[in-house]
Amino acid sequence: MCCLRRALYWIKLKLGLSTPDLALLKRRGLRLGKDVTIMPGAVIDPSHCWLIEIGDRSGIAESVILLAHDASTLRTLGYVKVGQIRIGSDVFIGIRSILLPGSSVGDGSIIGAGSVVTGSIPPGVVAAGVPARVIMTREEYFAKEAARLAEGPRFEAEYTIRGGITDAMKKEMVERIGEGIGYVR
Repeated sequence: MCCLRRALYWIKLKLGLSTPDLALLKRRGLRLGKDVTIMPGAVIDPSHCWLIEIGDRSGIAESVILLAHDASTLRTLGYVKVGQIRIGSDVFIGIRSILLPGSSVGDGSIIGAGSVVTGSIPPGVVAAGVPARVIMTREEYFAKEAARLAEGPRFEAEYTIRGGITDAMKKEMVERIGEGIGYVR
């Protein structure tokens, strides 16, 4: 039964249908802060989870991979490369980003969608790319977005699936956003 449960867990993870089994990972040594959000489909390395630390109030988006081992060295060297992954407090890791062994993200930083973090990202910055590089400070990012929010179209929560958006509201949203960016609560 244990093997069947584990196989079902991996299938659900691969299909993005479940979140990691945090209770199991914590028993194995995952260090998880308070009020951490981990979205469905995220993968936290189950075979080396004790090498991973996630700080308070951090968010891990859908399909993020935290990989604390790299088996590319096994055949040639006879060893698997391993390294710690440290994610500070108040960090956001964007959808489909990958953090590799030995990587860290400082407090308050944001990692853009699809990034690959291979080293150390300092606190309070926005980083993105392959490999991830610092683009701007967190303060610069939020000042830029606040200016865009003041000018661009804004929508309340009823303009979401969970808010009961109608077809007419969807059409309105598409028209008002046009080729730009809008914001929804």
